[in-house]
Amino acid sequence: MMRDLLFKNLTSADKKRRVIASSEIMHRDGVRNVIRRHFICIVREINQPAQERLLPCLSVLKEKNTKARRERFFCKVKNSVYAVYKGKLFLITFMHTLNITLTAETLNSNA
Repeated sequence: MMRDLLFKNLTSADKKRRVIASSEIMHRDGVRNVIRRHFICIVREINQPAQERLLPCLSVLKEKNTKARRERFFCKVKNSVYAVYKGKLFLITFMHTLNITLTAETLNSNA
């Protein structure tokens, strides 16, 4: 089994935007697994809460392609929350994605 990991943690200079991403690639039992995760968070100071509540969003996609011998699962969650810190009101908006791809590896025969 072989496994490659990549991890990124990016924060803006003013610390109001943060992106955390990870990618994992594994080869096991003739299957290549690619798992990618992203988390994005934006913090903004606001004067008062919006009159309309921002609705959370959830998207899920599952694909199976037998001809290409590939399966894919994708999930995205978006939402926002209000927070008070030192008497100031902040709107925290975030999005998390998970993308998993399974692909059958082809066997190289030298016969």
